[in-house]
Amino acid sequence: MTSTSRKAYGVKGAPYAFLMPATVLFLLFFALPIGYAVWLSFRKVKVSGLGLGSGARKEVWAGLENYTDALTDNELVAGALRVLGYGCIVVPVMLGLALLFALMLDSEKVRLAPVTRLAIFLPYAIPGVVAALLWGFLYLPDVSPFYFVLEKLGLPQPDLLDGGPLYLALSNIAVWGGTGFNMIVIYTSLQAIPTEVYEAARLDGATPLQIALRIKIPMVAPSLVLTFFFSIIATLQVFNEPTTLKPLTNSVSTTWSPLMKVYQDAFGRGDIYAAAAQATIIALATLLLSFGFLRATNRRNKQEASR
Repeated sequence: MTSTSRKAYGVKGAPYAFLMPATVLFLLFFALPIGYAVWLSFRKVKVSGLGLGSGARKEVWAGLENYTDALTDNELVAGALRVLGYGCIVVPVMLGLALLFALMLDSEKVRLAPVTRLAIFLPYAIPGVVAALLWGFLYLPDVSPFYFVLEKLGLPQPDLLDGGPLYLALSNIAVWGGTGFNMIVIYTSLQAIPTEVYEAARLDGATPLQIALRIKIPMVAPSLVLTFFFSIIATLQVFNEPTTLKPLTNSVSTTWSPLMKVYQDAFGRGDIYAAAAQATIIALATLLLSFGFLRATNRRNKQEASR
């Protein structure tokens, strides 16, 4: 091989060399664990006799048995319904506040915009477990300063960790922690809009509210789609908040959410095969919902572009 061909080969192979570290990490810590979980989901342990002695318990092929059991598991279905109700609160409230804050920060009349932007984003930097512990103690009547103030004022003291208010308590933690991230994404898109668009709208007599509703929001629609997509995935994978609040209330069971059910089966009952099947179902449901939403959004954008 001549020196010229070596140089040409080196130039062509440079991109692959740069991609190699990320590819290796992806295969080792993402693709391989997923593949192993899928493989476990088709297996089960067969117990012979009393299950004592060597060879009494062995791993055998189970086919779709674990998936059938998971789809007919009342606890898993109930957890999915609870997460659905939780998501109906979290997603619209969080994205609505993120859009509102982004529009307010993009206004020319706002003061101390960098400080305000940092204050809204700061809760996102707090780990989810820490945030859940913080709010959990604020929800407890015995230690919460809010309940102390309500008691002194003679106002009702609702138990936010019991019954229906529990959904609001959990949703508040997610909204408090996730609004800042979504706000930054939308605000960045607003900053990318050319100022000439606003100037032309003002010359036509548009008010700030009309500019926000008819120009800003339609032009940041891709960012709204992106944040909605991320929010849906995060909602389906809710785990930290209910798990952290569980020791503080009896209203949160060990299988409150689908991921908590997976964790309980894998490490509480020791049935990693059933847990692997449930985790695979959750991953497929997330993939299908995400793919369906993105496809519907792309179809709508193409229809609007063709008009």
